[in-house]
Amino acid sequence: MDVQKYLARIGCSGPCPPTLETLRYVHLNHLMAVPFENLSIHIGERVRLELPLLYEKIVIMRRGGFCFENNGLFSWLLSQMGFDVTILSAQVKNRFTCAYGPPFDHFIVMVKLDGHRWLCDVGFGYGFQLPLSLETDGPQAQSHGVYRLRSQGDFIFMEMKSETEVLGSGGECWLEQYKFTLEPCERDDFRAMCDYHQSSVSSIFFCKSLCSLLLPTGRITIMGRKLIITSLTSVDDGHQAMKTTTDLSDEDITELLREKFGIVLPSILTPKDVEIVPPPVTY
Repeated sequence: MDVQKYLARIGCSGPCPPTLETLRYVHLNHLMAVPFENLSIHIGERVRLELPLLYEKIVIMRRGGFCFENNGLFSWLLSQMGFDVTILSAQVKNRFTCAYGPPFDHFIVMVKLDGHRWLCDVGFGYGFQLPLSLETDGPQAQSHGVYRLRSQGDFIFMEMKSETEVLGSGGECWLEQYKFTLEPCERDDFRAMCDYHQSSVSSIFFCKSLCSLLLPTGRITIMGRKLIITSLTSVDDGHQAMKTTTDLSDEDITELLREKFGIVLPSILTPKDVEIVPPPVTY
């Protein structure tokens, strides 16, 4: 890996010693430069997890990827920069069944720095913008929302505060995004789930073509043949999101990918947005 080329890809300049300031800097910049996307699946390619291939795709070809790719390569960058990195497995909560996916459903990263543990994740679409502290279960406010890491039994739950829903008693409503443990994993542990997400009718990545990027005041997403712009405005007790949706032609998609995401695909994209078949719930 050419660390300087990677840092230039995500718009980072100057000395980058392994400090918390640097960790926050590269985490946010990665989210704002490297799209969360699964377009390889929808142009007839296979996603492969070998690190040199990920470097070629994301840094040289200026593409993006989903969690196994973005977090897979980002964890390598952090290691090369001198950070103490541990790969972790998360299970994403299914929005249809409200059940959690299997182990290795989501690739996340823990960094230990000066006796403090931080959760990093640059591959979760609508996730947090800056590393989350694993030393507290209290709310952690960021530019695009409020998050917390809640421990329960053997698991830690990554949750986002809902700005539109409250509990029946009028209390705060926290939406579970995924759960994980601190058991270290290896890169090869994720290969089977990476294959699953490229071929299963129960996976959003197989059923919907996606390309999404964090913006300073929201997010831009192409899903199938729709453009979705989310704009955040600050209100007294948090953030208010406004969402606009626009239908796109194939020509519009090609132009938007180039202009807004910096992506020029090597093959023809077949936009896709079909219903996801809920997986069976196991107990």
